[in-house]
Amino acid sequence: MLDLFGQAILDFYTQNNPQPLLTETSISEEDEMDVAYLFRTYKNMPQLEQKALQLAKGKVLDIGAGAGCHALDLLQKGFDVTALDHSGYAIEACRLQNIQHCVQSSVLDYNPETQFDTLLLLMNGTGIFGKLNQTALYLQKLKSLLNPGGQILIDSSDLIYMFDEDEDGGHWIPDNGYYGELEFTVYYKGQREQFPWLYLDYNTLQNAALANGLHCELVAEGKNYDYLARLTV
Repeated sequence: MLDLFGQAILDFYTQNNPQPLLTETSISEEDEMDVAYLFRTYKNMPQLEQKALQLAKGKVLDIGAGAGCHALDLLQKGFDVTALDHSGYAIEACRLQNIQHCVQSSVLDYNPETQFDTLLLLMNGTGIFGKLNQTALYLQKLKSLLNPGGQILIDSSDLIYMFDEDEDGGHWIPDNGYYGELEFTVYYKGQREQFPWLYLDYNTLQNAALANGLHCELVAEGKNYDYLARLTV
């Protein structure tokens, strides 16, 4: 695995010849991502992310921590935070920013000695599920990481707006699988990496949560079909 996202994060932070990071998906054209945005402070975060950070409690696990902006904000507020990411480059960037508790691992392979009160999965947190049929596997794993009374704060978007609408208000959706299953492609320094990435509409997430013994609450909705949900046992 090339880990181009992580490489771009570390290159930017260490000023190691950083270059533009290009992304595209199976339903959207190539776009340049501003890597500086991944290091944003609280005031520059979308309202849904700000709301998630406001709701954080107790011992926190930031899953898919990336450049560490959410973990850093909570650390500055006095929380006990662990940053988790499969990317070694991203975890190195977190360490360089003095995030002391950092773990390089996929969430499925992560087996901590203690559980957490809050699991954070932000910037389309459902993305790491990859495919719809992987959702139950991931929800069960997340559930196992929770202390009694703990919570999962996760965001995503309903991509229905990306598809053409007919005169009756319906949408033309391909019949080759769930419409939120995308192939995500990253280009960086002449290299290309592709991986599955899942956007879940809220109703689908809610149904999956209930099927896996989790209560699902819609906390807030954004302006672009995005939402923040809280899952509890």
